[in-house]
Amino acid sequence: MTSTELSRQECAVTVLGGPTAVIDLGGLRIVSDPTFDEPGPHGYLTKTTGPAAEESALGRVDMVLVSHDEHPDNLDARGRTFAEAAPLVVTGPLAAGRLGARAVGLPPWSCHRVPRPDGGGDLTVLAVPAVHGPEDGERDADGNVNCEVTGFVLSGDALPTVYVSGDNASVRTVAEVSRRVPDIGVALLHAGAARVPAKFGGRPLSMDSRRVAAAAAVLGAGIVVAAHYDGWTHFSEGLDELRLAFEEAGLSSLLRVEPHGSWVPLRP
Repeated sequence: MTSTELSRQECAVTVLGGPTAVIDLGGLRIVSDPTFDEPGPHGYLTKTTGPAAEESALGRVDMVLVSHDEHPDNLDARGRTFAEAAPLVVTGPLAAGRLGARAVGLPPWSCHRVPRPDGGGDLTVLAVPAVHGPEDGERDADGNVNCEVTGFVLSGDALPTVYVSGDNASVRTVAEVSRRVPDIGVALLHAGAARVPAKFGGRPLSMDSRRVAAAAAVLGAGIVVAAHYDGWTHFSEGLDELRLAFEEAGLSSLLRVEPHGSWVPLRP
């Protein structure tokens, strides 16, 4: 882990490990699913590696995206403290009720606009659905599989449109996002085929590598950045499986898997 400040970028993303990414877009610094705890047990889950950069390295953060707040691999103790201190948190309606006054809860297909420091108008944050487990998994009283999870689409004038999947296991849901938002240029996809034996018979709670490649094909994005594939013992597939799936699908040129903490430009 480093405390050296991450330099501001014009239009780029870096994955810090697990699901956590920093997106510099439109003059805004955006952090998705912050996890900053040290390795160790987190209830029934176990973290094996810490992030590539600590909170102090991120400098001024303008917005935090929280796909869901009920699982520590997506929002751990330090990540929650970090989110609650941010000027703006965008998440789902249920999570917003637990994340304080600065949290904006968006139902699927609703949006929130944030002024851009680069003078380009607003950045639009569109909430999109996610299914955190098998399509046929039992749904709770709110209609969610496993728990409420929200994905996001970030867009604005003269910017690439960026899709952040959150913990979604459903290619059908990705297809719906693609139909409604046909101009996605960058996809930040949570992978790892997360499995918990007590849930849904151990079936994946997030996309396995082949489904990530299928999602990339459905979206037609020119750049695919993978996250959520390492750092926790319940992730059953890693970087090798991702690379193989994209190679077998003929999509290797789309996949960006730089070392954690390294920037990936978001313009082709």
